[in-house]
Amino acid sequence: MNSDTSVNVLYVDDEVHNLTAFKASFRRQFNVFTANSAVEGRTVLESEHIHVIVTDQRMPVTTGIEFLESIIPDFPDPIRILLTGYTDINAVIDAINKGQVYRYIQKPWMDEDLRINIEKAYELFMLRKENKDLIASLIVANDKLEELLRGAIENGTIDPEA
Repeated sequence: MNSDTSVNVLYVDDEVHNLTAFKASFRRQFNVFTANSAVEGRTVLESEHIHVIVTDQRMPVTTGIEFLESIIPDFPDPIRILLTGYTDINAVIDAINKGQVYRYIQKPWMDEDLRINIEKAYELFMLRKENKDLIASLIVANDKLEELLRGAIENGTIDPEA
C-alpha cells in the first residue's frame, strides 16, 4: 500500500481496552477513529470520511450487525469488517446478508492479519469508487452521444432508417 495513502478506519467496540489496543496497533498505518457504541460510531461517520469500519459483534444495546445494517442507507460505501470472540454461524450469515460484511474475523485478532484485511478492504473501497466514477463518466458520454445523434437526425446528416 502506498505510504502517501490515508486510510480512515473506524473501530467500534464497547470494551475500552480493545479500542486502546486497536488504536495503538494501527495508528501508524491508518487514521484510526474509535467509538465505544453504535451511537458514537454513527456520530463519527457523520463527521469523518470513513473508508473501512471494523466493529465488534457483541455490544450492549446494538450488535455489530445491527449497527452495520442501520448505517447502510446513509453510509453505503465504507467496507465492513466484523470482529467477534464468539463463533455463531447465524451471526456470520446475518453479517453477510444484512450488514454487507466484507470479512468476519475472530477475536483476539492477529495484528498482521487484521492489517492486511483492512488494506484489502480499502483496495475494495477504491475499486468501487473507481467503478462509480467510470459509470458516471459513461452516462455523461452516452448522454452527449445521444444528443449528437438527435441533432444529426434532425438536421438530416444521418438517416435513422439506414
